Amino acid sequence: MTDIEKLFSEHQNFIFRYLIKLTRNTSLAEELTQETFFCAYMNITGLKDKNKASAWLCQIAKNTYFAWYNEQQKIQPLDDACDAQSSVDIENSFIQKDISQKALSCLHELEEPYKEVFMLSVFGQISLKEISRIFGKSESWARVTFYRAKQKLIEKMR
Repeated sequence: MTDIEKLFSEHQNFIFRYLIKLTRNTSLAEELTQETFFCAYMNITGLKDKNKASAWLCQIAKNTYFAWYNEQQKIQPLDDACDAQSSVDIENSFIQKDISQKALSCLHELEEPYKEVFMLSVFGQISLKEISRIFGKSESWARVTFYRAKQKLIEKMR
């Protein structure tokens, strides 16, 4: 068994648990453990005292974690751009809510049967054919009434 294999078998679980505490993510800890031992393999000559191998490996693991963390921070401005986009979405949502409230207010001012036909179609998602049966009228009456209700609502919203 080579020195690095012995080092790996003796300290793998310890380094993995150490990285789980740092990352709080099992799959990331596994990946960083592999990178830690790869780095240790590449720099095995830097290990002066084999009795202090666990401290040396912890230092490598910590540096590997911080390298990963710093790399993630470079990506952060993209997240900030998403946050800026989110604030635009929030503003649009607020505007949409304001328009919806105004539309509901105008809808309640509509006279019957326009208000009821519109509400059944839009909010109740009932087909115009079904609405015509409810009112005992023709389907074309339901279509014309719905169309007129939309037109009256548009006029009121202006």
